[in-house]
Amino acid sequence: MGLIEGISIGIAAIRANKMRSLLTMLGIIIGIASVLAMIAIGDGAKEIVLQDAQKLGGANQFTLYRRSTKKLGRHNIRIRTKEYLNYDDVLAIKSECSSVNDVTPRIRDWKGLLVQSDIGAETRAGYNGVDASFKTAMDWKLQAGRFITDEDVKNATQICVLGDEAATDLFGNISPLGKEIKIARRVRYYDHRGKRRSRRITDRFTVVGTMMPRGRSLRFGWSFDTMVFFPITTTQERFTGDDRIQEIIVYANTVEDVPNAVREVKEVIRKRHNGEDNFVKIYEMRKGIRELEKISKMIKIALGSIAGFSLLVGGIGIMNMMLVAVTERTREIGLRKALGAKPFDIMLQFLIESVGMCAVGGIIGICIGMLVGEGLSVLAVKIAEVVPEWPAVISGHWIAISVLFSAAIGISFGLYPAIKAAMLSPMEALRKE
Repeated sequence: MGLIEGISIGIAAIRANKMRSLLTMLGIIIGIASVLAMIAIGDGAKEIVLQDAQKLGGANQFTLYRRSTKKLGRHNIRIRTKEYLNYDDVLAIKSECSSVNDVTPRIRDWKGLLVQSDIGAETRAGYNGVDASFKTAMDWKLQAGRFITDEDVKNATQICVLGDEAATDLFGNISPLGKEIKIARRVRYYDHRGKRRSRRITDRFTVVGTMMPRGRSLRFGWSFDTMVFFPITTTQERFTGDDRIQEIIVYANTVEDVPNAVREVKEVIRKRHNGEDNFVKIYEMRKGIRELEKISKMIKIALGSIAGFSLLVGGIGIMNMMLVAVTERTREIGLRKALGAKPFDIMLQFLIESVGMCAVGGIIGICIGMLVGEGLSVLAVKIAEVVPEWPAVISGHWIAISVLFSAAIGISFGLYPAIKAAMLSPMEALRKE
């Protein structure tokens, strides 16, 4: 008996018992569908994490910021140093670190300022003091106008660029380019008698550009779209009153280059700050992503293991049906052997029947799993209410794995009944009523 004949006999046997075959395949269908649906949601969560990291500049970045304490055992020890980060550090890192692709300084306030437009609208917005490299490093496109230039930084010009939401809140549908915004703030000082006083200062800034929508960060809760961007030197003159820089964001050439870039940056900081680098703390974006990926992986393993039990139950069901089929078709087996069928031919016939049921069940399970994954992604958006879209990610290799796994179950659980059928004696099989 050839392979083609064995396949046709196996398919005919499945079609002869449609309901029993379908019920037997149910465990495989449920198992494959459950596994694929869980993977789709889990990989969708990973995609959301990566998209969120991209909003902040990507996983290849790390941030330097000044700290005042360090942990020693269980205690926080105050760092007594006069060293601080400045714009010359930014320039030195750019020129001396080969693993670094870009560097951008930042002075930021996420809490917000009261900002008023020259048409009377007002809103609360955070601000970022940055330089010309910020837009390129963040891979962020302009909606209109231009971004901050090196000349703006050099001359501390009173211009600004608005995030998309900030522009809409302040100017509505009117183009903000060339218009002014006013920022009112209180400045505290001591008078000639040494008494502490405060006065209200209003600064005016000309809007030179607006940015494309960026979206809200899931991890930190704030959005660049609500920000006003100033030249960093303007921020130092108008808001902080010194030449300090709160943060330096460094972008490595690739994610794999981050450790080398960190080492190079530390060397530059030590060289420029009298051998000290303990006043600088470094936060790596990739570490935060890896922690979230670990959690996602654990959830997928747990849910996948639960779904895997369905596959085990389905495999046992396949074995049970095949054992029943061997018993029911004992005379048929004896007749085939008497007509010259070899033990291998009999084994192949039943093995093909087992693998065929698992393969069909696997294909149905894949289709159902994709539909369930899409449905769960819609449900996840409604339950979580933190993302506008939850992608259901099902890659081709997981589909291939599912098909191969179904076939493996068919072989594993169908092998024993097939061998049992092949080992039957033709005389004993023909005597069977």
